[in-house]
Amino acid sequence: MGPADAALSTRVAVNAPFDPAEARGFLPMTRAEMALRGWDELDVLLITGDAYVDHPSFGAAMIGRVLEAEGLRVGIIAQPDWRRVESIQVMGRPRLFVGVTAGNLDSMLSNYTAARHKRKEDVYSENGTPGKRPNHAAIVYTQMCRRAFPGLPVVLGGMEASMRRVVHYDYWEDKLRPSVLADAKPDILVYGMGETAVREIAARLRAGNRDLSGIRGTAVFLGAKAAAAADFSDCLILPSWEDIQRDKKLLLRLTKVVEAQQTPYCGKRLVQWHGTRAVLQEPPAFPLQGRELDALYELPFMRRPHPIYRGPIPGFATIKDSIIVSRGCAGGCTFCGLGFHQGKFLSSRSVESVLKEIRRLTELESFRGTVSDLGGPTANLYGCENGHVDACKHCHRPSCLWPTICPHFSIDEQAQLDLLRQARRQPGVKHVFVQSGIRMDVALRTPTYLKELVQNHVSGHMKVAPEHLHPEVLRRMRKPAGDFQGFMERFFELSEEVGKEQYLVPYFISSFPGCTEKEMSVVEQFLKKEGWNLQQVQDFIPLPMTGAAAMYVTGLDINTEQPIPVARHAGERERQKRMLRPNKAPCHRQKPEESVDSVD
Repeated sequence: MGPADAALSTRVAVNAPFDPAEARGFLPMTRAEMALRGWDELDVLLITGDAYVDHPSFGAAMIGRVLEAEGLRVGIIAQPDWRRVESIQVMGRPRLFVGVTAGNLDSMLSNYTAARHKRKEDVYSENGTPGKRPNHAAIVYTQMCRRAFPGLPVVLGGMEASMRRVVHYDYWEDKLRPSVLADAKPDILVYGMGETAVREIAARLRAGNRDLSGIRGTAVFLGAKAAAAADFSDCLILPSWEDIQRDKKLLLRLTKVVEAQQTPYCGKRLVQWHGTRAVLQEPPAFPLQGRELDALYELPFMRRPHPIYRGPIPGFATIKDSIIVSRGCAGGCTFCGLGFHQGKFLSSRSVESVLKEIRRLTELESFRGTVSDLGGPTANLYGCENGHVDACKHCHRPSCLWPTICPHFSIDEQAQLDLLRQARRQPGVKHVFVQSGIRMDVALRTPTYLKELVQNHVSGHMKVAPEHLHPEVLRRMRKPAGDFQGFMERFFELSEEVGKEQYLVPYFISSFPGCTEKEMSVVEQFLKKEGWNLQQVQDFIPLPMTGAAAMYVTGLDINTEQPIPVARHAGERERQKRMLRPNKAPCHRQKPEESVDSVD
């Protein structure tokens, strides 16, 4: 336990007030911390729906550190009381702008389960306490800022903003909603990984320029006069809010167009009318590469929660000893929002940068010798490349890996091997595990890497996500069929070669659009044959703006646009979910004490 940890434990034990001196090195959360830095005002205030954890896995911390590196005075207010506007005024009015994020997850997903019940835990809150962020937090926080700081620019970002930037379906309210820009009314919305855009916003405002137009990776909501006067000749016009309300089938077209334009190389500007006003979305920002990407993860993160918290933050415990090694996901799965947020184009950190972060990790007194994860959106896409040849720069395909791996998709097995081997040789490191999901189709094409992974970097359990086993359902998911069986057999062969008893933790989704009990029975029969009692069962949740959500709403296949059945009612969904739990006892491929019914 380090000095700061000891001080915090003492304070908790005696119920002592927070001492600002404990927070040296963190971005300030209080006036007292500002005073210790000699600040009388902030340049930028960030408001987040998560507890403040100063770790690169937390979006508010990353953006805060990026702005700090630009020489700006940045403060954070985490999970303010949304019933009191005064709760965001405690550090005064910032000089340049206030940034808003709902947190690492959409606030409705944080607050509600697939059955639309209130969650009993929020992993991004102290002690896991639920209810610390409002529903539609992006809207609520932005409106609070408008009241608290009249005339101050408000910048909205994060996952919730990204995935609700155009007309979308809200599963928990069971209705279509307009762009979050129309409801929240920020000055500008940043979508995707926002470091480049937020630097440009800060630079313009710092120079006294309030014109925030034309910034890649952003969207604005034009007023009636501005929209009428704008030149949209180089834009794609999306189905309007009114059109989609009249014909919900247009949501499928909207989703496919936005997805196809989610490329910085050939993506066009998009316009979506809301009455006489218009959402204008600029093309995505280019992914950070090389030294620029490395520099983000070498910023001075404290790698722990701000000491103002007395209790643990469950979401931090799962990532505190993890290292992010890559960004982006080339899979394009229809149920996932990563392609809309991080984008399909991959970028990987250098091995040297990752090793530098590992060495910093080993210097922490809380480190016990195990790097819990070397990963990212998809761990074994580290070192892979797309967007590096001319054909990629003219491609609008949402996936580089489906229906087959694109011939232009470059898989670098040696880079993956170098990373794993050098990481586990670092002084002070006993184990290096890979806990992030992997692409089984890519893993089967890299046999040496797969052997290295299974024999040296599995903690005993390896999570894999076949999602389903019926070919038609997999097609609608944009997942390859037929890889799981081969991967499973190879996993156990490689484990047996080195005498290790290791287990697979497969992840399946029930009630996906187009899946009835007939299709679900394919998975059920496989589980019975293998004698498998699943740990994780995911009841399908249509996340805003995803292709799966569009299929759920319209009842149309995203590929053929032909009608498909959709499980909407609780009874039907529950029956499919029960089909994934057909066994009462685990088998030789599953550790008995690890058997768990389901997750939401």
